[in-house]
Amino acid sequence: MKISKKLEPVFAGISASIIIGVLAFLSFETSTGFWLMFSFGSTTLIVLLFYNSEFAQPKNIFFGHLLGILIGIIFNELFGMSFITLGLSVGTLVMLMSYLKVVHPPAAANPLIALFADVSLEYVVFPVFAGTILLIVLAIIINRFIMKRKYPNKWF
Repeated sequence: MKISKKLEPVFAGISASIIIGVLAFLSFETSTGFWLMFSFGSTTLIVLLFYNSEFAQPKNIFFGHLLGILIGIIFNELFGMSFITLGLSVGTLVMLMSYLKVVHPPAAANPLIALFADVSLEYVVFPVFAGTILLIVLAIIINRFIMKRKYPNKWF
């Protein structure tokens, strides 16, 4: 049974709570590592409300977040944090996401996260790699089986 348009926002809100709640639970209540970062809140909104957009597709989510954090770590390691590196790291990411066709707007925050938090390469695995994969899996389950939507539209 398809969810009515009037109830879709309610189900999207509950689903967003579930996605972020699962990532937060794994981060704070288990010893598996940190699964959550700030930009995942925006990613969750996109996969639930704008699921048909190019930005919401798994390739864009995964590679956008991965590229974003790597750019931030590289800038931090090579140049440190300054107003120049903050601006240049985001600008570099925007350019690369565009060229590589992996645009995912929430990932534009990742270089800022990397620079402000002074994260290491371990951050690529937890939360970026692991958290992004889990977020995508939960988005697929929720969109397909609960919201009865065709998601993803394409994988690669």
